[in-house]
Amino acid sequence: MPQTLLDHISPFLNYLTFQKRYSKHTIVSYESDLKACFEYIQSQFEENNLKEIKPAYIRSWLAQLKSVDNSSRSINRKISSLKSFFKYQVKNGQLDMSPMATIVSPKVSKRLPQFVEKKDMDTLFEHVEFADDWEGATQRLVLKILYNTGIRQAELISLKETQIDRVNSAIKVLGKGSKERIIPVSKELMHDLQQYIALKTATHAAADRTHLLVRTNGLKLYPKYVYNLVKKYLSLVTTIEKKSPHILRHTFATHLTNNGADLNAVKELLGHSSLAATQVYTHNTIEKLKDVYRKAHPKA
Repeated sequence: MPQTLLDHISPFLNYLTFQKRYSKHTIVSYESDLKACFEYIQSQFEENNLKEIKPAYIRSWLAQLKSVDNSSRSINRKISSLKSFFKYQVKNGQLDMSPMATIVSPKVSKRLPQFVEKKDMDTLFEHVEFADDWEGATQRLVLKILYNTGIRQAELISLKETQIDRVNSAIKVLGKGSKERIIPVSKELMHDLQQYIALKTATHAAADRTHLLVRTNGLKLYPKYVYNLVKKYLSLVTTIEKKSPHILRHTFATHLTNNGADLNAVKELLGHSSLAATQVYTHNTIEKLKDVYRKAHPKA
């Protein structure tokens, strides 16, 4: 029985999972993009042969996405998924050439990452009251870890007690692609981490002993829980539009660069594979310098 277009997706996803070690979230996105494209080609052009896919078919699908108001950023992500898929097929000898070779990605206007002002973060930790119970202690520590380390939400949730390095006052983080990085932390945060672990040992005998952060029921955190608590507390101190765990990652990076941190060091702390991904934070620094110049220079 001849293979259909959809039959080619599974081996590619296995490659991304086991060789490239992409995250589950990324795998789901790739699968969704590829299925949507191939189902469109099958229905509109009645084509089910991988070798017969033409650039015109891809362009037709992209035009359809644009017509229903998909953003350029969203379309670019789908183009990236398709480019990776067809590159894999060429590499494995299934195709001689990728139909994506002549596909041009739409331009995307650069958006500066939002971040929380330092004074607002100071207000959060110095003046906002947290509940005097286990949940309050957990929520405060979640916020402190996110802001003080810049780790991703998934990295926070999977953080284990064994990743806390008390001797060197650092935490070991397992990031994307299972790459480990070391993030130094302040003595204050290390003290909070040790207190939390000690309190968990003393009062939560049945709690998850593997994961660092647990809820009142002793089970590890989950994404919606972390998102909701971050949104709740940031809403008390800032009026920025986005209030998510990733905003605290942006805040961490922006505050570092605003205070003169070396960009390569920030790259390593964030776990970026490319310096280009980190350079966006220099724009925030430049904007701050412009603001200072406008306010202070007599000829501004």
